[in-house]
Amino acid sequence: MTIQNIALFQAMGAKMGYLNTRQGLIANNIANADTPEYRPRDLTKVDFGAVLKDVTGSRQVRMNQTTKGHIMPGGNIHDPQDRKSRMTYEVAPADNAVIIEEQMVEATKTTMDYNLMTNLLRKNVGLIRTALGKGQ
Repeated sequence: MTIQNIALFQAMGAKMGYLNTRQGLIANNIANADTPEYRPRDLTKVDFGAVLKDVTGSRQVRMNQTTKGHIMPGGNIHDPQDRKSRMTYEVAPADNAVIIEEQMVEATKTTMDYNLMTNLLRKNVGLIRTALGKGQ
């Protein structure tokens, strides 16, 4: 059995592929910032709830209270899909919709997410190596 057969690693690989493709689209948006009538493109957001349901069979994960001192969450968590969508892009003077600052922020967020996935992958491989007695 290889790590490619483990669902966690498949999910991390899929997320890294998504982030890689998104970073390419953001770079393309930045490259076309001065192109008249260019509209920025982005990937649609992945519904984590649907992915969670595929893995666990439920859209909700309940916290486990192992000690009486643990604080259980109170109330419901705000559903991000309830928020009204706002216009992310404004029309720039060059007659296009690319705002460089927004694209740079999105590029940075994507890079940080990719680095997080890389670190999680490395840590999980390290845990498997430790469990097998191979050490770090």
